[in-house]
Amino acid sequence: HATVNRNKRGLSLDLRTSEGRDLFLRLATRSDIVVENFRPGTMQKWGISYTEVHAVKPDIIYVSISGFGQFGPGHDRPGYDPLAQAAGGFISVNGEAQGNPVKAGTAIADDLAGVHGALATLAAVYHHRRTGEGQHIDVALLDSLLFQSNGFLTLGALGLPLPRWGNEYPFAVPSTIFMCKDGRVYLALLLDSHWKVFAQIMGRTELAEDPEYARLANRLRHRDEINAMVAHWCSTRLVDDVVALLSKEGIAIAPVRTYTEAANDPHVQARDMLQAIAQFGHPALPVTGPAAKFSRTPTKVRMGAPMLGAQDEAILREFGLSS
Repeated sequence: HATVNRNKRGLSLDLRTSEGRDLFLRLATRSDIVVENFRPGTMQKWGISYTEVHAVKPDIIYVSISGFGQFGPGHDRPGYDPLAQAAGGFISVNGEAQGNPVKAGTAIADDLAGVHGALATLAAVYHHRRTGEGQHIDVALLDSLLFQSNGFLTLGALGLPLPRWGNEYPFAVPSTIFMCKDGRVYLALLLDSHWKVFAQIMGRTELAEDPEYARLANRLRHRDEINAMVAHWCSTRLVDDVVALLSKEGIAIAPVRTYTEAANDPHVQARDMLQAIAQFGHPALPVTGPAAKFSRTPTKVRMGAPMLGAQDEAILREFGLSS
């Protein structure tokens, strides 16, 4: 609530009542965009679907976000984030190679549907400015996750296997998590030129030019051997030392952190990804800041998320109503 509803005002309406429906429609006439994420059919039942809103605001941009979309054989099923992950194949490729399928640690389908909803809305706003036309936008969690699957849906349609790789990648070696003396690092070595440098850092100069290791196509055949070699080299060193050394040489590496550690990372703080905002009776709570940085129109968290119902009276007065 604190993260996704910052910079917003809040009005609580009981949309099952005629009063709530009428207030919603009055609000819609003053709006450019309506966004809803109820199960398909719910807004029709309440009398505030695209059809009803379009009747009172013909140029409205109406965005419906649901688990499986507004049409299709299974469109009206309840849809939550992990169900989209399961139905779309995401869970099947997530997890350790020999382990069970695992869902993402965050609500990735929810988030991606929001991103696609926002992008589609901007496109609809651009169309509206050119033509004066509004439209209904249908965004599904399932579709959004499939779109972001990097071609896996196409590979699946062709019947090609998609095994789980855990923390590794089929096209890079070494590229996984390694244990150091005081923690873990993720090392991603994709270029042959980086291998030559890294082999010398490890003291294995003979492997820097050996075509069995210097060429990626051949190096992939030695995955277990190379991983064991890198694991041994990391095991005697501290995380900060490994990260500093390899970063200096242009090799991609990062410490494996908890969110608490990430929140205290000077780089994260310098990027303004945590902003202290007064809310919920506290003078300042850290809220996640916007990801994109604008050179001409900088963004920030202007106000905290409102408590549910706290702004109802003020907004209702704008409609000429008392609480």
